[in-house]
Amino acid sequence: MTSTPPDVDSPPAGLATLLSQVSAQRMEATVHELARDHYTGRRVGTPGGRAAATWLAERLRELSADVELDSFPVADVRELYATPVLEWSAGGQVLRLEHRRDFVEHLASAELPDPRTAPLAAASEADLGGRWVLAAAGDWARACERAEAHGAAGVLTARGTDSEGWMPKMIAGPAARAVPIIALHPDRHTHLAEALAAGPVQVTGSMPLRQVSADGHNVCARFPAPSHAGGAGSGPRVLLTAHYDGVGDDPSMRLPAAADNASGVAAVLEAARVLTAVPALRAGLSVAFLDAEESGAWGSAHHAPALPADTLVINLDGAAHLHEAASVEAGGPAHALLATLDQAARLVGVPLRAGAMASDNRRYAAVGLASIGVGMGMPGYQTPAETPDRVQPNTLMAAARLLVATVMLLNA
Repeated sequence: MTSTPPDVDSPPAGLATLLSQVSAQRMEATVHELARDHYTGRRVGTPGGRAAATWLAERLRELSADVELDSFPVADVRELYATPVLEWSAGGQVLRLEHRRDFVEHLASAELPDPRTAPLAAASEADLGGRWVLAAAGDWARACERAEAHGAAGVLTARGTDSEGWMPKMIAGPAARAVPIIALHPDRHTHLAEALAAGPVQVTGSMPLRQVSADGHNVCARFPAPSHAGGAGSGPRVLLTAHYDGVGDDPSMRLPAAADNASGVAAVLEAARVLTAVPALRAGLSVAFLDAEESGAWGSAHHAPALPADTLVINLDGAAHLHEAASVEAGGPAHALLATLDQAARLVGVPLRAGAMASDNRRYAAVGLASIGVGMGMPGYQTPAETPDRVQPNTLMAAARLLVATVMLLNA
């Protein structure tokens, strides 16, 4: 889907004035707040995550919203409770690797709290007992099966990096195996294979990774419709959503989660601020700041079944760096909602394109709600480089203006 400059659609009365009230400064302040050290990356179930929920609830109450913190259980969250170790020695030289640059936790790893030193073996060797096993790229599962059967010390595999050389953090994945698994930068994996081909290699590694249960907290807000606008329920039900959780800090490294998804939260909060000041707003407006998206979209899965069947959902996941166009994914009976979003995009000059949005919007669509996911970029995604300075004010403005224009078209 593409958008062109407005030439046939007439904006609702007063839309230009309304859009002029959108503030980049307020949104930037929200991003900076949520990226503070105080919130420790906002992982579900952490004090920092709960503090972020409380802060957002206070901001919504300032807008006269009826706010509820709705708790729910979350299982199997990966928690790295110490900095993992990986080094190898060959030919009298020792190479110590850097976490998130040279290696990273594999989400199916068994827990290995203390460093284990053992010889390295290729996965094809007959005897893997007590040895670290070097799996061929893309073949970690079969290597794990052999390692488990032989009582190996652990498995080393390869995993790619982002464009800046970081290995992003994730906290949801497949079931844990019976052996520790460490993922190497592809170049390091190649170097290790070359060292093994040249002679004996000793590997020392740890993986202090465990699976924990946690309580998530959705921040759900409903805004009363002005009585002179026809009262609550006189217009469509519109829900704006964005997840506020991140993957959380590492034990010795900050992951501020500014783009994913403090940027989306900031734009939704600003859109709500502008829309709730509209005297003639007939639409029943609600906002949900969702928890545990990074752990498998638990927050939206908990929230979606409780909503009325006619709710129209717009989920914003990422509003940090608009490249050529915003990515849009529609689900459920969203044809009319998608047409309205497209019209709004033409009115405010935001280009759109169809693109996968694997986020909370899919949970709403799965229960039969008209749902659209929108994404406008996440520089530094789930790495220490995801800092507030990389969130573009113009992209925040584009996202908030798109939401405001869409709701106003639905309100007409």
